[in-house]
This record gives sequence, C-alpha cells and structure tokens, in this order.
Amino acid sequence: MTNIHHAIDYVEINVGASMAPTRAFYAQAFGWEFNDYGPDYAGIRWSDGEGEVGGLNAAREGSRGGVLVLIYSDDLDASVAAVTAAGGEVVEGPYAFPGGRRFHFTDPAGNELGVFAHS
Repeated sequence: MTNIHHAIDYVEINVGASMAPTRAFYAQAFGWEFNDYGPDYAGIRWSDGEGEVGGLNAAREGSRGGVLVLIYSDDLDASVAAVTAAGGEVVEGPYAFPGGRRFHFTDPAGNELGVFAHS
C-alpha cells in the first residue's frame, strides 16, 4: 500500500465501550477484517490484507454529525440489507444523488457513515 500526498490515508472510527459489537457489525455487514492491538484498538485491514485503512478506537465515544465516511458498494440494496441484518440502523435513504444512490446508517457505537453506488 502506497501513501499518497494529501490523500485521505487512514480513518479512525470512535467506538467507546462498544468495541466488540461494533467490530462484529463491520465484519458481518462489510466483511472487514482487523488487526487487534489489545482491547482498545483494532486496525481495519486494507482489502488486499496488506496495510490498514483505518481503525476502531475504544478510547473515544462514537457519535453522529462529525466527518462523514462513505463506503463504496457494487449493490446498494444488498448493502442496506447487510447493514440492517448486522444490527445497524438506516437513518437516511437510500436516495439518488448526481451519479448514483446512497444511504446513511448508524453503527452500534452511534457513528453515522454512508454507503454509495454509481448509477
């Protein structure tokens, strides 16, 4: 994995005391895998297994209304179903935007993220 100047390189998701259910949620909903660094931090592995794209941080509580992280999906409707089945709550959409569709959800720690697909 190569770092690119001024590109978003790593996203940290605050989960507070909800580490276990939030980690399980992302594993079930999106198939994410993690590098565990003790009970308070888990690195989110890059899709090829090399390096990390972010982490789950138990030192801070999750919340809505901060920076919005968007996850890409090849099948938005399947992603809505996966988020719901994993215990997330769809809080907005799905709705159309120029070039595609997206929805927002909250995870078990209360963080709001979005998922989008091209039209």
